[in-house]
Amino acid sequence: MATTVNAEALNESPLPEAVAKESKQSVDPYNVSGEVGEDGVMKAIDYSKLVDEFGTKRIDPALLERFERLTGQKPHRFLRRGIVFSHRDFDLILDRYERGEPFFLYTGRGPSSDSVHVGHTIPFEFTKWLQEALDCPLVIMLTDDEKYLFSDKRTVEEVQGYCYTNAKDIIAIGFDPAKTFIFSDFEFMGGAFYRNVVRLSKHITLNQSRAIFGFNDSTNIGKIHFGSIQGATSFASSFPHIFGTDETKTNLIPALIPCAIDQDPYFRMARDVAARIHYAKPSLLHSKFLDALQGPGTKMSASVDESAIFMKDTPNQIKNKINKYAFSGGKTTVEEHREKGGDTSVDVSFLYLRFFLEDDEELEKIRLAYESGELLTGDLKAICIKELQTYVKAFQERRAKVDDEIVHQFMDRRPLKWAGNPRAPIVVPQVEGAAGTAAGEAAEGDGKLTKNQLKKLEKQKQIEAKKAQKAKEKEVQPVAAA
Repeated sequence: MATTVNAEALNESPLPEAVAKESKQSVDPYNVSGEVGEDGVMKAIDYSKLVDEFGTKRIDPALLERFERLTGQKPHRFLRRGIVFSHRDFDLILDRYERGEPFFLYTGRGPSSDSVHVGHTIPFEFTKWLQEALDCPLVIMLTDDEKYLFSDKRTVEEVQGYCYTNAKDIIAIGFDPAKTFIFSDFEFMGGAFYRNVVRLSKHITLNQSRAIFGFNDSTNIGKIHFGSIQGATSFASSFPHIFGTDETKTNLIPALIPCAIDQDPYFRMARDVAARIHYAKPSLLHSKFLDALQGPGTKMSASVDESAIFMKDTPNQIKNKINKYAFSGGKTTVEEHREKGGDTSVDVSFLYLRFFLEDDEELEKIRLAYESGELLTGDLKAICIKELQTYVKAFQERRAKVDDEIVHQFMDRRPLKWAGNPRAPIVVPQVEGAAGTAAGEAAEGDGKLTKNQLKKLEKQKQIEAKKAQKAKEKEVQPVAAA
C-alpha cells in the first residue's frame, strides 16, 4: 500500500492522561469507564469479562452462519467484526423467523442534546439493517422523561425540544415509515403502555433497583421507577395499534433489542419480571462502545464536544477533531514506528474505521500496513477523516429532507405493515385498518401456526423429500451401470 509520510502527525495525538487512582471497570446505564491500572492509565473495556459478569452468550460463527442461511443476507460488518458480540436468546428469535412467527425490534434514544454524535448512530444503523433483513416492525422509544429525571439542570421543555430534533436525526438514518413507530414517553404514556409499566413496577422492589443500578436513599423516585417504563416497551401488548388488543396473544410476541451492553441491566430486570407474569422475554443483541476520541475505556459524551464527532460537524471540524484529539497507537518517532509499527488495538482512527469502513479487505490492508510501520499515524488519520466526512455528509443530506410532516408520519399511532420471512408461512397479527400479509396468509398473531399452515408445511416437506430421493436415485444409476 502506497503511503504519504507525515512525521509530525506521530505527535499530534495526546498521550493518555493518568487518572487519580486505581479502580475496576464500570459499565452500567449511567457509567462507562475502563479499568484504571496501577500506572493510573485507563484501559480498554474488557468485554469478555462483561459476558461472564452479565451472563450473556457470545455470538459465534455458527449463529452467524444460521442467520445468513435463513435470511440470505451476509452478516452486517458489526457482526462480522465482533462489534455486536453478545446476545440473549437471539437464537430463539431466529427460531421464530424460521417458522414465520411474529416478533418486533425495539431500540431508543435519550434526547440530551440538539444533535446526535456518530456513537449514537451505531445502534440505529444496525437496527435499520436488521429491519430490512428480517422484514419486521420496529418501535423507537425517545426517553425524554428519563433525561429530565436524571438531570439536575434540564427542564421538561428542553428535553421535549431535543426529543423532536433527535427524532429527525433518527429518521435520517433511513428507516421505513411503513414499519416504524417512533414515540415520546411524555406523549405516549397511558392506556396499554401504562398498564404494562404498572405490571412491571409491581414486581420490582427497591432493593432490586439498588442492587441493579446502584441507587441510594438520595435517589429520586422517578429514577427508581424509570426501569419499569423502559422495560414495558419490550412487550408487544404495549402497542395495540400495531399488534392488536388481545393481550393473551400479544403478550407472547417477543422483542429483539439491539443496544449497547451498558443497557443490559434494564432488560435483565424486564426478562425476570416477564417470566413471572407469563410474557415473552425480550431478546437482546449487545454492541461494543465507540470509544471517545480520547481513547479506549472512554465513552463519547453528547455534552463534551471534544469527545465526539457530531452529525452536525463540518468537514473541517471533523478533520480538526481527529487530528487534535484522536488518540494514536503510533510510536513516538518515525524511526521507532517504522521499526515496531503501530498498535491498532488502541488507535482511535483505526477503531473508528472498524465501525464505519465497509470493505473487510481494505480494512485488513490498513491494519497490516499500520502494524508493520509502513503506514504512519498521520496517514491513518487522513483515511479515517475521509471516511467520517463521507459518512456525516450523507447523513446531513438525508437529514435536510426530514420535515415536520415526515416526523408526524413516524410518530402517528397507526398500524404498521410488514411481511416477515418470505420462505415461511406468515403469522402476522391483524389490526383493523392494517394491510394484510403476503398471499393473504395472515393468522391470529399468537405466535403459533394454524392447522392449515401446519398441513401446508408438512406437504411441502414431503414434496421436497421426494425430490431429494429422485435426485439421489439419479446419482446412483450411472454407478450401477458401470
